[in-house]
Amino acid sequence: MDAEDIAAGRERWQQRYDSAREKLPRDRADRDFTTLSGEQVEPVYGPTDADSRMERIGWPGEYPYTRGIHPTGYRGKPWTIRQFAGFGNARQTNERYKMILAEGGGGLSVAFDMPTLMGRDSDDARSVGEVGHCGVAIDSAADMEILFDDIDLASTTTSMTISGPAVPLFCMYVVAAERQGAAGRDLNGTLQTDIFKEYIAQKEWIYPPEPHLKLIGDLMEYVATEVPAYKPVSVSGYHIREAGSTAAQELAFTLADGFGYVELGLSRGLDVNQFGPGLSFFFDAHVDFFEEIAKLRAARRIWARWMRDVYGATSEKAQWLRFHTQTAGVSLTAQQPENNIVRTAIEALAAVLGGTNSLHTNALDEVLALPSQKAAQIALRTQQVIAEETGVINVADPLGGSWYVEALTDRIEAEAEKIFERIKELGGDGSITAGLLRGIEDGWFITEIADAAFEYQVAMEKGDKKVVGVNTLTGDVGEPLEILRVSHEVELEQRRVVEQRRAARDQGAVDAALARMVDDAKADRNTVPAMLDAVRAEATLGEICNAFKPLWGEYREPARF
Repeated sequence: MDAEDIAAGRERWQQRYDSAREKLPRDRADRDFTTLSGEQVEPVYGPTDADSRMERIGWPGEYPYTRGIHPTGYRGKPWTIRQFAGFGNARQTNERYKMILAEGGGGLSVAFDMPTLMGRDSDDARSVGEVGHCGVAIDSAADMEILFDDIDLASTTTSMTISGPAVPLFCMYVVAAERQGAAGRDLNGTLQTDIFKEYIAQKEWIYPPEPHLKLIGDLMEYVATEVPAYKPVSVSGYHIREAGSTAAQELAFTLADGFGYVELGLSRGLDVNQFGPGLSFFFDAHVDFFEEIAKLRAARRIWARWMRDVYGATSEKAQWLRFHTQTAGVSLTAQQPENNIVRTAIEALAAVLGGTNSLHTNALDEVLALPSQKAAQIALRTQQVIAEETGVINVADPLGGSWYVEALTDRIEAEAEKIFERIKELGGDGSITAGLLRGIEDGWFITEIADAAFEYQVAMEKGDKKVVGVNTLTGDVGEPLEILRVSHEVELEQRRVVEQRRAARDQGAVDAALARMVDDAKADRNTVPAMLDAVRAEATLGEICNAFKPLWGEYREPARF
């Protein structure tokens, strides 16, 4: 790109920046954007002379969005501080949410316990010992009401990290909002719903792939007309990386999953410009600082190009890759756990410099248990220190143009494109969806991740990769941590509550709604309206999920050796 083109691009960006700035609240538009020493900082930096890289890098807020989707960067729209939390019962978690919001958190993210993640009720025989331990127990709409008691769902964005039973949980969320007086059009938030990554990495599924895709398609259709601000699918690379993948695998597998949901929406006759903005993403921020920044910048560029050139998206918002980031739980160590504060801060800063739209910072004790209140507050303050004290929000994509960062961005993008080609080869028909399904069935994704995890483990054991406190600089540091422990009484109480609610409800209304829901599935009609009626009648999560099993069966992963 020659100097004249660069000058024209800068002028174009300046016009977009000025227009966006005029719409900002005065306290944000007039904020002090100087260094700690009082030096003035420009909102963006770029070349003044010819630079061949500019065509690939671009300006903030312009295709290919390598440098971010907003021309103002964080000056105009800071990332949302969205802390992931959930433990015990709905009342206990509600108290933690109120603490997070009172301490400056900008949004909520719900962690569910294992029975809920698997679509089981708290009184299911398979739930014994697990209720409330890795997240909050949610059995019905009544629990969802308690979870958000005194929290206005019409004005609070909420993310729910659940995939297998995501659609019933979404219905419970909608009904809880209705009982607050909010309509579907008032709601804004994100549901994970990403079943592909469950088969690839996390293993929390219920049915075989095709029935799950049927439910996801139903949700996408329903949300498009009834809850238009809500994002029904958050494609998750986080769990892929936590399972042991490389950064390039995390990027490629995640975006491929996203392409699969685009193809699902198109197969339903939906307009990609309408449903595309409802797809969001969830990435891991690991401890290799520059690689993570490059990964996130490459992700935006790849998604924009594929959405425009492959799937025909013409609107800017449909080409935008909007994503949440969580610092890497797998990087935390039980040895010298206070070191985890440092790791989390570095990872959070990488996510911010990579342009994340929202962020969760892990607590230092999460490697041992669910976060204590003190550890959760430290994690929250980590983000706030980055936002308020470091000056990184002053400039859009401050590392843009770095020879190292741009080379890493290009390299990880090229690696991802090779993986996309391999996925398409697996499917045989040129579609990403066919490749995803074949790769799941054949165990290709699992093998790729396992090989990467094994290579890293060998490098650690040889000492080629250092982890402080684990294979270098070992020894006790500090006092033992006081960790959060969930009482067994939570499970006993939750079981009693479920039994009481079943006894008090109109069983005929529950049975009728569940039957209509299954009939709609058999007739290939949208199942969400009937599911909402079942939830309004206080059908439990397990009852809703079990109702489909005679029709669809349960998924069993093939044995592999």
